[in-house]
Amino acid sequence: MNLNDYMELINKKLDEYMPENDFPQDIFKSMKYTVTLPGKRLRPIMCLESCRIFGGNIEDAIPTACAIEMLHAQTLIHDDLPCMDNDDFRRGKPTNHKVFGEANAVLAGDALISFAPQIILKYSKNLDSEKLVKIMEEYVQYAGAYGVIGGQVADIEAEKNWKNNAFGMKPDELLNFIHNHKTADLFRLPLRTGAIIAGANEKDLEKITDLAQKLGIAFQISDDILDVISTFEEMGKTIGKDNNAEKLTYVTLYGLDTAKCKLSCLLEECYDIIEEFQVKSEPLLEIISGIKKRVGIDDNHTR
Repeated sequence: MNLNDYMELINKKLDEYMPENDFPQDIFKSMKYTVTLPGKRLRPIMCLESCRIFGGNIEDAIPTACAIEMLHAQTLIHDDLPCMDNDDFRRGKPTNHKVFGEANAVLAGDALISFAPQIILKYSKNLDSEKLVKIMEEYVQYAGAYGVIGGQVADIEAEKNWKNNAFGMKPDELLNFIHNHKTADLFRLPLRTGAIIAGANEKDLEKITDLAQKLGIAFQISDDILDVISTFEEMGKTIGKDNNAEKLTYVTLYGLDTAKCKLSCLLEECYDIIEEFQVKSEPLLEIISGIKKRVGIDDNHTR
């Protein structure tokens, strides 16, 4: 399957899994609004493709893949709130709190955190209890204070404070912590759970985790770069906010050219890891090529 095939499957299932008319309607409409906004669906695609790479049945991974997209939507809802990044647009559409109000947006994000694992438990009919427990362990690890929430908190605290070493960490160490958790953890979760569903061994789990870490950091670097060089029409959200907020990013710390160089190196390392699986993965290669294209890096990799 290619990216478009995966995306069509995921969008169909997300629409099926997300109620809209249950009572109270406001919360379910708010949840579904952000979950089903047009997007690349990279995280659920990575879950399904990881499952396929290691010989699993992608049908078994669909509930987990969709649950991860719901978790990702939760992070977007909260990230856009006035108390955080205060964004009015997401994927070219008004953000959740602009449509449903700030209170409902907060509650919709809260609801999605618990709704997502309900989907896994309800629809994963072919997974035994051992695999379900492992998936739940992965979910709560990467969704919580030791994962994406911890990264978000560090990101907020670092605004305007990262230059004075206020956290007892050097700026590069703090940046690494933020991007490893705020972004890369939501790459680890799909790639690892897809592999777990397929029954991958520990060695393969280590490889896919390494790929997730590198690809997640690369994705964040590209996002930092695009905040400087892109437009609202291309990104679907406000541009230049990182610089205005004096946020700690790869561009603010290292400069645009160095950030592009780091990004290119990381993506080459991702290519190398994918080749080690000895299973051709067009979707993962397309994801890497897409990142390069967005930031204007020549894709000369031969594969």
